[in-house]
Amino acid sequence: MGGFSLWHWVIVLLIVVILFGRGRISDIMGDFGKGITSFKKGMSDAEKHTDVEAPAARIEGPVSASPGPTPMTGEAAPTAAPVDQTPRP
Repeated sequence: MGGFSLWHWVIVLLIVVILFGRGRISDIMGDFGKGITSFKKGMSDAEKHTDVEAPAARIEGPVSASPGPTPMTGEAAPTAAPVDQTPRP
C-alpha cells in the first residue's frame, strides 16, 4: 500500500511516450543538456572575469609624526605610541 509497483511505472512511462513521442522526449533531454552546458560555461566565464579584475588602488602619502587639527573640533588628534621595531631572537 502507498508504493507504486513496477506495473504502475511501466504504464506511466507508456503514457508519457504516447503523449510526447520518442523524438520529442529526446529533444527535450538534449535541450536540457545544452542548458546545463551553457550554465557551466557562464559560471566559468564569471570566475575568469572576477580573477582578472585589479585590486583597488591604494593612495599612500607621507606619514607625519603629529597629525594636524581634526576637522570637527580644531584640536590636535591623539597620536599613537611609538612601536618598537627591533628584531626579536
